[in-house]
Amino acid sequence: MNKDYKEHTNEEKLQQFERLLNIMTRLRTECPWDREQTFDSLRTNTIEETYELTDAILDKNMIEIRKELGDLLLHIVFYSQMGSETSDFDIFDVCKGLSDKLIYRHPHVFGEVEATDSEKVIENWEKLKLKEKDGNKTVLGGVPKSLPALIKSLRIQDKARSLGFDWEHREQVWDKVKEEICEFQVEVDQQDKDKMEAEFGDVMFSLVNAARLYDINPEDALERTNRKFISRFNYLESQTISTGKDLKKMSLAEMDVIWEEAKKQKE
Repeated sequence: MNKDYKEHTNEEKLQQFERLLNIMTRLRTECPWDREQTFDSLRTNTIEETYELTDAILDKNMIEIRKELGDLLLHIVFYSQMGSETSDFDIFDVCKGLSDKLIYRHPHVFGEVEATDSEKVIENWEKLKLKEKDGNKTVLGGVPKSLPALIKSLRIQDKARSLGFDWEHREQVWDKVKEEICEFQVEVDQQDKDKMEAEFGDVMFSLVNAARLYDINPEDALERTNRKFISRFNYLESQTISTGKDLKKMSLAEMDVIWEEAKKQKE
């Protein structure tokens, strides 16, 4: 908790938002770099800022989260300013559209519909999206094509579940996982690279399904393992350097001794 945090009124928040909008308008007029930017030129920067926010969240660093949220908000304001310059939309349209959508998709809050748990909320959400005039024509149509494959598979499964396409009992998923691993092994034995890739994808998809059913976020789980491996490998490197050894010339058994030491270190 930030001891210096001071709760602000809505009026104070609106004042700062107005200040930000005025700054953005001036930057687009007076700054050569800002003036040259387009939707296409900013796109990759927006992706980068999103990942930097994700890093801050994983680190549980509230100061960095606040900073990265600001960077992401800058992009939203930037795109909205460019939209207003071409008379397509502005920040008013962005905020209004979002508010209207939130009210429409939360009838259990703003209407008479009842939803006693999050499962019912998700089910209603997906059904309402299909009914919207400019909404998705299919349930899976709302999954962004450019999502990383691991996150995309989780979103696909979540959306299919919202319409009842799911296992009756989560334990049933393990038979599917074993089946996919066996099918992958068959192709490994045949050394058919194309089929190996296809079957390995099925293995991963089934494991993501298992993670979902057991309320585990596969992206978070894999990132946790990534960080653990990095920590242990960095220890392995530092220990070999400190003793004057060449990691490339060490045997796997020698590496394994240091690796076991690394596992005992605080990560």
